[in-house]
Amino acid sequence: MWKIVLGALSASGVVGLIVLLNPLTLFPALSVGVSTVQASTTVPRVAVARADISETDILEATAPAPTTPVPTTIVHLFEWTWADIASECETYLGPNGYRAVQISPPQEHIVLPDYGYPWWQRYQPVSYRLESRSGTRAELQDMISRCREAGVAIYADAVINHMAGFESGVGSAGTRFTKYDYPGLYKPEDFNDCHQNVTDYGNAENVTQCELVGLADLNTSSPKVQATLVNYMSELVEMGVAGFRIDAAKHIRNEELGEILTQLRDRHPETELYIYQEVIDPGTEAIRKQDYYDSGNVLDFKYGRFIGLAFLGLEGQTLANLQTLGEGWGLAPSAQSVVFTDNHDKQRGHGGGGDYLTYKNGDLYALANVFMLAFPYGKPQVMSSFAFDDSEQGPPTYDDGTTQPVYQGGEANCFADWVCEHRWPAIAGMVGFRNATEPVAEVTDWWSNNANQIAFGRGDLGFVAINREAQPLTHRFQTQLPPGRYCNVVQGGLSADGTACANNANVVLVNRAGQLTATLPQMSALAIHVEAKLPDRLFGIWSGFLSAVEGFDGKAHQQNKEG
Repeated sequence: MWKIVLGALSASGVVGLIVLLNPLTLFPALSVGVSTVQASTTVPRVAVARADISETDILEATAPAPTTPVPTTIVHLFEWTWADIASECETYLGPNGYRAVQISPPQEHIVLPDYGYPWWQRYQPVSYRLESRSGTRAELQDMISRCREAGVAIYADAVINHMAGFESGVGSAGTRFTKYDYPGLYKPEDFNDCHQNVTDYGNAENVTQCELVGLADLNTSSPKVQATLVNYMSELVEMGVAGFRIDAAKHIRNEELGEILTQLRDRHPETELYIYQEVIDPGTEAIRKQDYYDSGNVLDFKYGRFIGLAFLGLEGQTLANLQTLGEGWGLAPSAQSVVFTDNHDKQRGHGGGGDYLTYKNGDLYALANVFMLAFPYGKPQVMSSFAFDDSEQGPPTYDDGTTQPVYQGGEANCFADWVCEHRWPAIAGMVGFRNATEPVAEVTDWWSNNANQIAFGRGDLGFVAINREAQPLTHRFQTQLPPGRYCNVVQGGLSADGTACANNANVVLVNRAGQLTATLPQMSALAIHVEAKLPDRLFGIWSGFLSAVEGFDGKAHQQNKEG
């Protein structure tokens, strides 16, 4: 299982100590098509060659001052209840560096038992009462307050283009309605005159004035409608919501959406609201994402498609091609974009199609998220799903349509019905990497084999290597990191006391020249950063290494320690 090559030991340090792991016996090979959730929560260990590092290298290393995590990563807790989100903010998101949560639409929505309570009922508003499948207004307020206390901002998914499209129905707060008549809120004159479906995406008026899949299309040029929408969103801001995802933004004229958001910002000048808009722009339609830059950021759907093509190896794409990923590929400018590997629509093949990776791709999906969180482009959004077989399927529910909680008995019930991708070690560890490396906005020290093995740095703050191929990768990488011992955060970060790597993660050594030598098994990754750097003690390296090797007892350890 282990092959150990020991070089000379001297009082000055360890010279030429190399460990080679056999991934086929220690860690089963991970296939591209893994579909089970549990399998996709692990990533193979990385064999790290410890060479050319001396006691002087370690003791002279000076760690840079810790960087302050910034709110760079959004997690979409899709269809979670408010109570569960509050618990997750306190117990996991805040402590692990997530700084914002996108919540499902909080307004009253249609309830559809005859359709099995599908996920999309949340996107058919009945009123702006804050009573939804996720919980009551009081529970929403409690969640917002607790998440803010944990250092996690709340972004609400705002459905302001339309109302429910059924001819009649009942909402989650008991409101009865008919299409174009929503009691105490909207009358037929508050909707656009085109009562037909959108049919021509090459015609901007058809896209913005007609109905998206039969949903009652609001006349957002109307002062009354604008005021009603601003009042709804303003109530959420007063409760502590820090920003909004604007659903179906491309179906609202950009100048009208801009006016609504300007009124909202003017009402809350003390709050710097973060706005990001759903503008699906394949580059061939009348509506363009750049039309909406003045109102806020945009969700860039092309990004996830490009990531999917590269990691799936489609259309001749490889990971090496991703070195130039950016505006030249037709993406929104980095400062204007929210990027994602997948979202709730793309998981289900909605929103224009394309080859997107999802949790069902297992470890391939985990590696794609490692890349997204390491590569400095846009503001990344991590998906957290519920498992589904039918694209219409709603979250886990009881017979009456009530959502089953994630937290049961005080513990998060993840990796089964609730997938919780944001808790997969490879993804969660890379959130800390993203925070730590944010001050360096460019890629440095790029390396590739011109195919599907790549590595790159983020200046003197972090370094990542990804092996997408079926063969191991052994290479000496050049980094700009200070010398020392680092935790491979794809496997686990620093322990609570800062003296060891959590989850038995590999320790990666960087020598005084900024080099590290590692063997990455197939379908694996390595990532290190300055905020997951171990204390600079030579004995800690040696004893930690020996304690991890099977067959070394205390006597052998002591003998080797004495040289």
